[in-house]
Amino acid sequence: MHIRSVRDVIAHRPLPAIPLGSTVRQVAHVLDQFNIGALVVLEGTRLAGVVSERDIIRKCIGQDRHSDTTRVEQIMSPDPKTVQAEDGLNEALAHMTEGHFRHMPVMEGGRCIGLLSIRDIPTEYRIMYERFLEFRSTVGYGEPV
Repeated sequence: MHIRSVRDVIAHRPLPAIPLGSTVRQVAHVLDQFNIGALVVLEGTRLAGVVSERDIIRKCIGQDRHSDTTRVEQIMSPDPKTVQAEDGLNEALAHMTEGHFRHMPVMEGGRCIGLLSIRDIPTEYRIMYERFLEFRSTVGYGEPV
């Protein structure tokens, strides 16, 4: 299969999501259920944020908060950068690299339909992108993307 868009990567995959107001313990259970490292946080159908294992460790456990009483909105990254389903993987990879994050919600028609992980992007794409950035920096061709 030739991958052309973000949709090609996330197709037929359930949306890993949790509602706003959920506890960190509930987040951990959903992460475990899907065997993944991050979830989108929804307020109804609106994307409210992204929460990851790292958020749980650093913003809950590391700050001596209790997982039964800490709400997802206290530890999530609100209003995350998103990518459109029809965007190319190169665009998604550029956003992820520039923003220093590993997960991006995928949007279609104003609603979240998936979550793209840096691990979803084929290694060849990542290597080519890294080489492109190296090339740009060595020849002084503009600012890195």
